[in-house]
Amino acid sequence: MTHKEALDIGLPTPGQPFSWAIRSGEMIYTTHAAVTPEGGILQEPVEAQAHLTFQHLARTMEVAGGSMADYLQLQIFLVDGADMAIVDKVYAQYFQAPYPNRATLIVAGLVGPGMLIEVTAIGRVPVSPEA
Repeated sequence: MTHKEALDIGLPTPGQPFSWAIRSGEMIYTTHAAVTPEGGILQEPVEAQAHLTFQHLARTMEVAGGSMADYLQLQIFLVDGADMAIVDKVYAQYFQAPYPNRATLIVAGLVGPGMLIEVTAIGRVPVSPEA
């Protein structure tokens, strides 16, 4: 039987039926966007949205007992392909080689009004024997 646990990363409860982050054994599954502490979408350009999104990814790994180096794969969704260079610049401030495996998709839109980026990530954080 697979065990899963929702991780509390300090964001408000989503208005939809999903968890911000799930741990199953050593595996961490999470999806983030530029969600503000109040639960809205940061209405700023993509650079600021990317920073907030990657900060949420960092907080998720911190809560899980890991770091950004523990992410194995990311999928980045952008509404404008022209934003890729900006997102890459921000990405390089949060990740170091060897980088996670990554796919970037340009989409027609994202669920939140004004949302320019969304990132789905999978990571692995070993569970301590005491846990």
